[in-house]
Amino acid sequence: MMRTEVLKVYREILKATRKSFAGDTQMLNASAMEVRSKFEENKNVNSKEDIQRLVDEAHEASHFISTMIVQAKLNERGGYEMKPSKDHAGATLEVPSEEILKKSA
Repeated sequence: MMRTEVLKVYREILKATRKSFAGDTQMLNASAMEVRSKFEENKNVNSKEDIQRLVDEAHEASHFISTMIVQAKLNERGGYEMKPSKDHAGATLEVPSEEILKKSA
């Protein structure tokens, strides 16, 4: 049963990253590699309590990715636009400054 739950939350996180980073191949690839790396780091954990704790943390990470990450895209006017989805309703969004966005581009 634990294996099934681990695989389910693994797919849940990947789905959240695909949705949050849609259209951004670099972030999609980087996030998929990071998720896999984190799961690989813990593949030898045997304690049911530790596995459950890691699964709970993974659910929290998936929720965070789904509700707190919104990508800003450069528009034709030279500004950045965000399109939060209904998943972001009620969340407090922190908009990075233009300077931070330019550094990350």
